[in-house]
Amino acid sequence: MKQENNFFKTVCKIAIPVALQCMLQSSFSMIDQIMIGQLGSVSIAAIGLAGKFSSIFSVVVSAIAVVAGIMIAQYMGKQEKEEVDKSFSVNMVASVILALIFTILCLVSPKQIIRIYTQEDQICNVAASYLQIVALTFLPMAGATILSTMLRCMEKASLPLYASVVAAVINTVLNYILIFGKLGISAMGVEGAAIATVIAQIANFLFMLAAFILIYGKENQTFRFSLNLGNAGYKQYFMMLMPILITEFLWSLGENVYASIYGHMGTQACAAMTLTNPVQGLMIGALSGLSQAAGILIGKSLGKKEYDEAYRNSKKIVWYGLAGAIILSVLLVILRYFYVDIYEVEDSVKESARAALMAFAIISPVKVLNMILGGGIVRSGGKTKLIMWIDLTGTWIFGVPLGLIAAFVWGLSIPYVYFILSLEEVVRLAITVVVFKKKIWMQSLEV
Repeated sequence: MKQENNFFKTVCKIAIPVALQCMLQSSFSMIDQIMIGQLGSVSIAAIGLAGKFSSIFSVVVSAIAVVAGIMIAQYMGKQEKEEVDKSFSVNMVASVILALIFTILCLVSPKQIIRIYTQEDQICNVAASYLQIVALTFLPMAGATILSTMLRCMEKASLPLYASVVAAVINTVLNYILIFGKLGISAMGVEGAAIATVIAQIANFLFMLAAFILIYGKENQTFRFSLNLGNAGYKQYFMMLMPILITEFLWSLGENVYASIYGHMGTQACAAMTLTNPVQGLMIGALSGLSQAAGILIGKSLGKKEYDEAYRNSKKIVWYGLAGAIILSVLLVILRYFYVDIYEVEDSVKESARAALMAFAIISPVKVLNMILGGGIVRSGGKTKLIMWIDLTGTWIFGVPLGLIAAFVWGLSIPYVYFILSLEEVVRLAITVVVFKKKIWMQSLEV
C-alpha cells in the first residue's frame, strides 16, 4: 500500500503541474475567444481558422518534444548525464529550425493559407491579419516547449507551471487593453488579441529559460551543448522522430481537414465549432499531465529495464485517466449552457455549440485514453512507428472519410458531423489496447 501511495504521489507531482500548465495555455485561446466573442461570429470564426493552422506547428513541435522526453527520461534512468545534454541540444535545434520555417511561411503567405479553410473574404482578411502576427510566437514556443520537457524530466514540473501563470496574466491584461482600447490605446480588435498572445509567449519562454539556468546552477551541474550523437545515435534518433513527425503532422493535417469541412459548412457552423475549442483544450489539458507523467515515469523504468514494474504502473495511470475523464465529461454536460451563453452570437450558433459540446463529452473519455496510452505509455519505449500506423489508420481511413460523407453526402448538421468523425478515436483505442497488452512497445534505448 505504501508503494502504491508513493507511486500516486510521484504521478501527481508531475501530472498536476503539467495539467495546470496545459489548462493555462488553453486559457490563452479561451480568453481570446471570450473577448473576441463580443465582436461577433466573423471574428470568432477567423480566430478559429487561423488557430487551426497554428496548431499544425504546435503539434509538430510537440512531436519533437515527445522524442526529447523519451530520450531524456531513459538516459536519466541510466544516469547518462552526457547523453541527456546531447538529447536536449539536438531537439532544441530541431525545434528552432521548425519554428523558423513556419514563421516565414505565415509572414509571407497568410491569406493563401487561410484560403485553404474558407473562401469568405471577410473571414479570410481578419484571419490572415491575426495569423501574420501570431506567427511571431513560434520561436518562443519552440524554446519553451523543449525547456518544459527537460524540467519535467528533472521532476521540476512546477516551474513551467509558474511560467504559464505569468504568461496567462500578461495575456489576459493585454487582451483587455488592446482588443477594446483601454489606457488611451486605440481598440485593435483581433490584431490586439494576436499582439497580446505574442508578448505573453515571449514572457513564458524567458521565465522558462531563467528557471532552467537557475536549476542547473543550484544543483552545481554544468550543461554541455553538443550535437554529437554519433552515426548510431542519429540513426536511433531519426527512427524515433520521423514516425512521430509524420504521425503528428498528418494527424494535425486531418484536424485541419475537419476545420475546412466546418468552414465550408458556413460561418455559423464554423463559429459554433470554434466556441467548443477552448473547452476541448481545457478538458484534454486537465488530464494531459497523466500522459506526460506516463512518458517520463514509464520511460525511466524502461531505461532501467524494469519491464514488469513499467507494465503495472502503466495500467494504474490508465485507470486514473479514465476516472478523471468521466468526471470532467459529467461536469461539461451540466455546465455547457452556462459557457455558451457567455458569447454574443446568434441563437442558432449557441444551440449548435451546446450540441457539439455534448458530443465531445461523450467521446472525451476515449480521447483521454488514446492520449495516455498512445501519446505517453506506448511511445515511452521508443517504438514510435507503432503509434504512427495506429493514428494514421484512425484519422485518414476512418475520421476524414466519415467527416466528408456526414457533411457533404448526408448533409448533417455540425454536431452530428463532429460526433461521427470523432468515432475514429474508438478505432484507434481498440488497436492501441491490443498493442499495449502484447507488450511489444517495451524496450530500453541503447547509448
